[in-house]
Amino acid sequence: MWFKNLQIYRLPAPWAYTPEQLEEALAPLRFAPASSNELLRQGWDSPRGNGNLVHTVNKQMLILLGTEKKLLPGSVINQVAKAKAAELEEAQGFAPGKKAMKELKERVADELLPRAFSIRSNVWTWIDPVNGWLVVDAASPSKADDVIKLLLKAVDRMPLESLRVQRSPVAVMTAWLEMDEAPAGFTVDQDTELRATGESKAAVRYVKHTLEADDIRRHIAAGKQCTRLAMTWNDKISFVLTESLAVKGIKPLDVIKENETSTRNDEERFDNDMMLMTGELSKMMDDIVEALGGEATA
Repeated sequence: MWFKNLQIYRLPAPWAYTPEQLEEALAPLRFAPASSNELLRQGWDSPRGNGNLVHTVNKQMLILLGTEKKLLPGSVINQVAKAKAAELEEAQGFAPGKKAMKELKERVADELLPRAFSIRSNVWTWIDPVNGWLVVDAASPSKADDVIKLLLKAVDRMPLESLRVQRSPVAVMTAWLEMDEAPAGFTVDQDTELRATGESKAAVRYVKHTLEADDIRRHIAAGKQCTRLAMTWNDKISFVLTESLAVKGIKPLDVIKENETSTRNDEERFDNDMMLMTGELSKMMDDIVEALGGEATA
């Protein structure tokens, strides 16, 4: 198993919180299916389906946020409410007023909710108490926020902070492109986005396209800055670094896949993959932080 996206947070290193303590803290917020009249239900689910809320391999912890959401589009509610309003108008001789219409829509929503389709989704989170990382596998900050809010609710006084670096990712990525030189251990790949900072918000995006240094420099000279940059780390992992310090589109390359051990069962294979992933990503995040001037201390 490999995370596809990294929303990165910091914990004290080492973080003196055991898997047993975390299991106990998460238990009161365990996931349970939504009732017939609930639109949304979230809670901690078992990463391996064995009832345990914390899966631990080589001191690395894995937790899983489960979400069940009912699909009840506003257009459906409006359509049903409009039909009921027409029936009321015919029965009473006048159309429902604004307040009555609002109450009618609320009643319709309550009636439709038990019959609404449900969608289940999961968000994985990796906690590295040894090196002080907490990483949410989420493409958007809002999904990561769901995890963090419930985690802070479960773990009293959790010393969690967003990752902050000394230098602006936008300025540093722009400089790498302008100098046509990546930091040690990294190579620049063929995807990037350059965006203007002025009112125009003009942007140019390269997708699987050779980045010609002269073309890139012309865009930079015109006032555009790099907001997304595809890179490869140590010929092992390709990814996209964004202006918000999120890491997206992670792909382990052949050199890592060749090191994956052939195992007899799913449990062993999962644990081996998790150990390999956490070990490599931890080192990669260290190198990304170093390339951005180190962590900000104030």
